Amino acid sequence: MGTHQPAIWMGESGQVVVSPGAGAVRTEFKDRGMTFSRDDEVTSASYYSVEMDAIEGGRILAEQTATSRVGHLRFTFIGTNSPYILIEATRASVLGSSDPYNVTYPEGAILIDPTNREICGKNPERQDFIIEPVSTPARNWSGYFCARFDEPFDSWGVAQNGTLSEGSTKGGGVLLSGYARFSPSLRQVTARVGVSFISIEQARRNLDIEIPDDQSLEETAKATRTAWAEKLDRIKIQGATKDQKQVFYTGFFHTLQYPYEQDEYGIYYSGYDDAIHEGISYTGYSNWDTYRAEWAWLILFAPERIPGMVQSMLQDYQEIATHADSLIAEAALKGITGFNMETAWEAVRKDATHPPVNDTTTVYADREENVGYEVRAGLTSVYEERGWVAADVHSEAASRTLDYSYDDYAVSVLAKILDKPTESAFFLNRSLTSPFTIFNAATGFMEARNASGEWAGQEVGWTEGDMWAYTFDVVQDIPGLIERRGGNKSFVEFLDEHFNGGHNDHTNEPSHHIPYLYSLAGAASKSQTRIRQIAEENYNATVNGLSGNEDCGQMSAWYLFSALGFYPVDPVSGEYVIGSPFFDTVTLNFPPSPFSNSTKNGGTSLHISAPNAPTQPYIHSLRINDVPVTAPLITHADIVQGGVFEFAMSGVPERWGSETLVGSE
Repeated sequence: MGTHQPAIWMGESGQVVVSPGAGAVRTEFKDRGMTFSRDDEVTSASYYSVEMDAIEGGRILAEQTATSRVGHLRFTFIGTNSPYILIEATRASVLGSSDPYNVTYPEGAILIDPTNREICGKNPERQDFIIEPVSTPARNWSGYFCARFDEPFDSWGVAQNGTLSEGSTKGGGVLLSGYARFSPSLRQVTARVGVSFISIEQARRNLDIEIPDDQSLEETAKATRTAWAEKLDRIKIQGATKDQKQVFYTGFFHTLQYPYEQDEYGIYYSGYDDAIHEGISYTGYSNWDTYRAEWAWLILFAPERIPGMVQSMLQDYQEIATHADSLIAEAALKGITGFNMETAWEAVRKDATHPPVNDTTTVYADREENVGYEVRAGLTSVYEERGWVAADVHSEAASRTLDYSYDDYAVSVLAKILDKPTESAFFLNRSLTSPFTIFNAATGFMEARNASGEWAGQEVGWTEGDMWAYTFDVVQDIPGLIERRGGNKSFVEFLDEHFNGGHNDHTNEPSHHIPYLYSLAGAASKSQTRIRQIAEENYNATVNGLSGNEDCGQMSAWYLFSALGFYPVDPVSGEYVIGSPFFDTVTLNFPPSPFSNSTKNGGTSLHISAPNAPTQPYIHSLRINDVPVTAPLITHADIVQGGVFEFAMSGVPERWGSETLVGSE
């Protein structure tokens, strides 16, 4: 048990593995694995347990709960002899380079203190190390840990490469573990494992602060359950099946896991400059995924966290890292304060105007090794002068062009908020013109271009998508896209061709907003049809759960917003497109606002009423606080001011929302 993995693409980050056993100490993963049945698992937001078949007979019950920086585990040995716990510090790491057959061997450390019943150490495994920027390698990076047990050690030792050194209290190197045997008659042992990215001593301090010696696993689980309930109980649903509730609340749980705390009581380690700093810090943003809807969800349900998250991005910027223009602008637009706005402007403007090192000669491919930090590769190659990223210079050029244009839009919004009209106008103009420099009028699709201006081919230059998905990726100017596709009727037919032809890939984020675009072309009922289909086909209460990677909450954020009946197609605009509410009634109790401008940031309740919605997906009418709404577009203020959304639902397509072209200016 043990992980620090935010996403499969980045691998582990200095994890610690805690493995129970009985009889002979087994250090190899292939030897120590135990069989179990899913029927013997218990899973909740605050507690997990599983009963396993011990290799030498009997069973082992493993229970686990956690706080932010400490794991709390308990092992019950049933019908076994000679129980032990193995703490694995280092292992073979198979993702250390672009060669899938290359195995690297991180060198860690183990320290055993029998008197204090502790096994501590460090693990420098970081499977993404090969893609760290060459300008600032994180040479001092490690994951540190300190495990403390509630029972005395009967014996102990260090294991390296499968060889046991009985009685040793210290070890270093590769393939390294420490172990403690307990009394042969012992039936239960509890371990508390503090983790840190600063030091072993800080891991021990985290342990003492978050789970003191006299705290039981039940008390930890109760406190963790209370913390989760403070969030999860803020939404109440009626008219949902048991499976639908499981999907919804599991999704809600997923959306609140990332970004996660990186600081450790006032200090944090930064890999961006390989140093320790004072302050609050978060990591695990996955901005390319989460800016679409996950961030908007956090602003609604975890507003107290947003200032620290934004300030953390600005600290990353000051420590030579990257950040997200869209996230910062959206937070500012929605009234979030508590971070340095001028530093935010400096950061997003620098992103938009300063190219990375060797911009005209480095490809900056996904996971390219031995390059520096990169925010907007291709800025100087062609984008600044002609509006597109050159496909014969940079990877994913067409996707970059569209992504950069949306970032420019975000920069323009922040400039407007800060009363910088000249800069706002400049970046707004660039955001509206750049996307269409790669619109091939002859084919009606977006297409990458080379530096010379020639078309690079329809299959070139995409990220987790293709020309179908990305042709719809101009969310800051959907009216402009509709016009170029021949108007509303032609655009709706294009959407039909996209979906009916099997081109919509909901497993990847660039497709998430597409079903809502019908509503912006006068065909709201078709949005309602597609949204329900996508939800049914891609989300379920089975072991598969989601059709694609969670990507730090974005997959679930799509479902949650869609279930409520609206989605942030253009998140920086502060607008939401109406879809099709899934349930009869939903009540949202927003957290109290930590900001002075409470009218923008919750502390209110919103009641969404949609009788018969589970079986009738189409909207006949909508009233917000008793005011009729005829266009399928609402604002952030409409949501957080609270009140009542009254949907009248229908079993057949209706004309509601289909009379007027809507969209951002």
